[in-house]
Amino acid sequence: MDIKLLNPLTLAYMGDAVLDQHVRAYIVTKLQAKPNRLHQEAKRYVSAKSQAQTLEQLLEAEWFKEHELDIVRRGRNAKSYTKAKNTDIQTYRKSSGLEAVIGFLYLEGQQERLNALLETIVQYVNERK
Repeated sequence: MDIKLLNPLTLAYMGDAVLDQHVRAYIVTKLQAKPNRLHQEAKRYVSAKSQAQTLEQLLEAEWFKEHELDIVRRGRNAKSYTKAKNTDIQTYRKSSGLEAVIGFLYLEGQQERLNALLETIVQYVNERK
């Protein structure tokens, strides 16, 4: 199957799960806290607002390769039939673009590039504290 041909929102769906799992593993090893506290901390990394800000930083830093930028654009421009929760549509679309490229890298098996992206995301969010 050619992963590039998947619906960008399908890639975003996968990317959301990958980012969430990475963030959970990161905060569980960083904090010794109860689940509610862990959840509050995780939201700093995986909220649509945080993801949109992170995408802007990544774009500014020219982090993505050209084919990855295509995936980001497709994810950002995809028509979603679900309403964005707790955010505006522009922020939601940017977060979908970031999640799409994460899902793409995961499904392509590009583990090294995926890990670099996930670590950069965590770093950018930590710098915003």
